[in-house]
Amino acid sequence: MEDDHAGPDDPPPNLLRSTFAVLAGFVAVVTLSLGTDHALQLAKVYPGWGRPVLDPGLNLLAHSYRCVYALLGSYLAARWAPRRPMRHALVLGVIGLLLSLLGAFVAIQNHFGPAWYPLALAATALPCAWLGGRLGRSPHV
Repeated sequence: MEDDHAGPDDPPPNLLRSTFAVLAGFVAVVTLSLGTDHALQLAKVYPGWGRPVLDPGLNLLAHSYRCVYALLGSYLAARWAPRRPMRHALVLGVIGLLLSLLGAFVAIQNHFGPAWYPLALAATALPCAWLGGRLGRSPHV
């Protein structure tokens, strides 16, 4: 299995490729999340944009697919990283954690829905990123 630590024979860091790997993972997560949200709104499962989702089951549904998409995004970041794949996946996880905490602050202050939902997103950001990174760096996947 590939080691995530730099060694003497490792190529020099490639900032452009590293940025692309993390950015591509981020775009995948956001695109898939918003696309699924929109599809569920069109199907009349979710209320329209700007209206809170108050049903705990629907919040759990959204959390579930967001976890899967976070895992996928971190997998892509790790897979496309020029080196240190786990670091790239975890950078994406930290970005997700920070955005989730910001979202929790805004949602709780403005009563956009149950407080547990954005807090659950924050709580699962790093575990999802770790698992995606672990899968992305494995040569057996």
